[in-house]
Amino acid sequence: MALKLDKDGNILLRSLDQNLSQKYQGKEFNYDIKDGESQNLLARFLNWLMNGLRDVFGINLPPGITQILEYLIYFLMGILAIYLLVRFLTGETASAIFRKKATSFININLAEKHIESFDLDVLISDAIEQKNYRLGIRYQYLKVLKTLSQQQIIEWHYEKTNQDYEKEIKGQKTKLLFKDVSYLYDHIWYGEQEIDEDRYRAFQVKFTNLNNMGTNG
Repeated sequence: MALKLDKDGNILLRSLDQNLSQKYQGKEFNYDIKDGESQNLLARFLNWLMNGLRDVFGINLPPGITQILEYLIYFLMGILAIYLLVRFLTGETASAIFRKKATSFININLAEKHIESFDLDVLISDAIEQKNYRLGIRYQYLKVLKTLSQQQIIEWHYEKTNQDYEKEIKGQKTKLLFKDVSYLYDHIWYGEQEIDEDRYRAFQVKFTNLNNMGTNG
């Protein structure tokens, strides 16, 4: 571009228009807004909404609020996707899964109370009503320990192991059946093996037989 000189050969200096900032206003001069293909559909919708609030109601939201709303919507969409995935894989609502998880640890604190102070029949019934058969097996095993303790076949203590109790049992039939139910209990409860109602009913027979055997073993 050629320089402009005055009649004496000096370079003419040009000054910027004082109203330049007002002259170049508008969406086409706002380079902070993504436009065209580089802006996703959600961002376009949010920008349209923000512009509508400003133009119709005169509401000017703080800068960056559009991006915050965009992240919030993505977060909620992620939660919805997880929820739908859980429903698809388990066939249950998320609340039912968390409720089942909570009820699976209705903690009877054996360190604070003696086993004979718990109404295990009620706990067993509650677990079966909730279809929590794994928890039902746990209570069935504790009921066996309670029965054997009441009949003075074992001396119950919360720190004792299955092997400790097995050594205390004198009757051979009772000892063998106790060893059998101990294996089931360890495999299902500590091995976190889920079982259905049919398998629970089949296993329940072993616990019932041991509870009924008493001192006759």
